[in-house]
Parts: sequence; structure tokens; C-alpha cells
Amino acid sequence: MAAKNLSVVPSIAATASVNDCTLGAYCEVGARTSLLEVAMGDYSYVVNDSQIAYATIGKFCSIAAMTRINPGNHPMQRAAQAHFTYRASAYFDGEADDAEFFAWRRQHHVTIGHDVWIGHGAILLPGRNIGTGAVVAAGAVVTKDVAPYSIVGGNPAKPIRQRFSEQVAERLMALAWWDWDHAALRRALPDFRNLAIEDFLDKYQHRAGAPAPSSFERSQHA
Repeated sequence: MAAKNLSVVPSIAATASVNDCTLGAYCEVGARTSLLEVAMGDYSYVVNDSQIAYATIGKFCSIAAMTRINPGNHPMQRAAQAHFTYRASAYFDGEADDAEFFAWRRQHHVTIGHDVWIGHGAILLPGRNIGTGAVVAAGAVVTKDVAPYSIVGGNPAKPIRQRFSEQVAERLMALAWWDWDHAALRRALPDFRNLAIEDFLDKYQHRAGAPAPSSFERSQHA
């Protein structure tokens, strides 16, 4: 997406489809992207040609183009797995769609923590949980839960490495910088850019005058 001035009002491309969703401040939804029953936290974005359904996305998440989160399934266990068995209204006058089939997908919610990066063309299957700070590599197919601050890739996705040591990851979770307010984030911007991770943690966990937490309600991912 081209650089622009974002605001507390979410930016939604004219060609995007957003149905029954809740989008936070400074969010952005790219061209031809489809969101269905998605809650997206502050400062998160998804770029073009992605499809996301029945998902909760934390704050500061970066979702690349052509991703699929909670894609639909076909009923492989039936004699026919074709559309006509569950989208019957499109084929037969007076027939209803298979509500139970569609309810399964809604019940298998996808949950994504804060500050997660999901690469180009990645697929997250129904029911998966992606921990805070994780990275899902481009083209990965996520069939299992992803631990916080881990990097996964491949088909099926497997752990590649941890972003940080366990101690650093725990300190980041405790700091919960994603709950700082907008002014605090701006004051800390030079340190986000320039300080090594341990120095950043030392400064904001132990110094007086660290940015105060925001008044935003802490989400279930904190």
C-alpha cells in the first residue's frame, strides 16, 4: 500500500469487502481484500487480495498480500464434496444451504496475537493460534499453532528459529509495548529504531519516565 497519513478512522480501500468486522485505530485494509467477521486491533494492516474470515487479529500486525486466513473447506467425507451439497440454494429452487457445514468454520476461529508478521501468500488453516511476535514466512501453510516470537515456514509450516531468547521474549510480553498510547509510541520511536533489544528493554522496564500504558483495554493476547 502506498504511504499515507493514517488516523483513528480505519482506512479501507474502495474495492475491499468488509462484513461484520471491528477495526481499530490506524488500521488499513488493502484493495480487493475480503474480511468476514474479523476483529482487527489498532495499527494492524492487511494489504491487497487477501481473504480473512472468522478471526481475531491483535495490534500492530502486518499481513502481506494474497494471504488466506481461515479458508473454507469442502466436505471430503461425503459422497460428493462439491458446492451443490452445501450451497444448495444456488442450484435447487426451494433448497436451503447447509447451515451446519458453515457453522463449523465459524466455530474454528483463528486467533493472532500482537506484532505478528504474516508473509505473502501464507495460509492459516481454521482453528489456529498465532502467538504474539511470531513470523509466518511467505507461502507457509500453517496447520498447527505457532508459539510467541517464533518464525515458521514451509508446507506444512515448521519452526525455523526463535526471534529472541526465551528470556527476551518473556520480557517483551511483560512490557506489552503494544498497549502504549499513540503519544508514548511517538516518544519512543527513536529507541524502537535504534536501540538493541536488550537496551530497549532495560530502558523501558527500569527507568522512570517510561511511556505510560494507554487507556486502551488490554486484549486477550497480552
